[in-house]
Amino acid sequence: MVGPMDLEVDLLVVGAGPTGLFAAYYAGFRDLSVALVDSLPEAGGQITAMYPEKMIYDVAGFPAVRGRDLVAALVRQAAQWSPTYLLGRQARELSTVDDQLVVGLADGATVRAGAVLITAGIGEFRPRPLPVGDGWLGRGVVHFVPKLSVYAGQDVVVVGGGDSAFDWALALHPIAASVTLVHRRATFRAHPPTVRQVRELGVEIITDAEVLELRGDDVVREVELGLKGGDRKALPAQAVVAALGFTADLGPIESWGLELDHRAVVVDTTMRTALDRVYAAGDVATYPGKVKLIATGFGEAATAVNNIAVLLDPDAHLFPGHSSAAG
Repeated sequence: MVGPMDLEVDLLVVGAGPTGLFAAYYAGFRDLSVALVDSLPEAGGQITAMYPEKMIYDVAGFPAVRGRDLVAALVRQAAQWSPTYLLGRQARELSTVDDQLVVGLADGATVRAGAVLITAGIGEFRPRPLPVGDGWLGRGVVHFVPKLSVYAGQDVVVVGGGDSAFDWALALHPIAASVTLVHRRATFRAHPPTVRQVRELGVEIITDAEVLELRGDDVVREVELGLKGGDRKALPAQAVVAALGFTADLGPIESWGLELDHRAVVVDTTMRTALDRVYAAGDVATYPGKVKLIATGFGEAATAVNNIAVLLDPDAHLFPGHSSAAG
């Protein structure tokens, strides 16, 4: 971690999620000095902030890997090249000085870089609040589950109908005393196989219902539901997971003059943006046929870094060989 000071590197990666962490490793492999800046206080991006305990199933080579374990492995992988982490610090202004990019941080420090790679994921995100949850955050109501073991033996109510709600229900079922999923509609946005798996486990699913009231003392003790037709139902609950999605935006990056398409940065086949020396990879980048997967981000990061290596040193080869090749 670096304090409020100026820094000069070959490559500045904006966003320390999985794609950014792999980009840091690959930049080191290409003999580039690299720094990562992220407004979050820890590396890992969305995974660390939102679902560190969830199992991830779409990373090649791992039938399943827990979010926090994937992040830890990516940090270890990048560590061999000693990247500089600027965590809890927001990238704001972008300018060009003497053929270098200068990124101003929120704390007044600047980073000079030969190139910038944006791996900001969905950008800065804020959970959608539970309408009746005012005053209950930290008293039994959470948006994300940082540690599953905390809920051992508890009655948990999960509110929502998307992937996150069903993933939390799936993860909590073996640990909690009971898990009930509540959704205000009869249909779900979640991946159908996950919905089927939760049903087969016997998790109680209550649809066409909304949370009317939370009751308790220092913590939540009971959830009052309004059901279709006007009936009410009270559920015991020592924990409520409000998995209602989130809002997100790119923050100051939107003012940099990038070409944007639905809050994503348009790139070409080299991952270059409309700005000279600025590239993007991962969920923040878009092009025709784009598929948003962690695995996709890893490949895009390597593509971007290889092209940046040639940009910074025209004598360098675009493809340096495989990192597994004998020296």
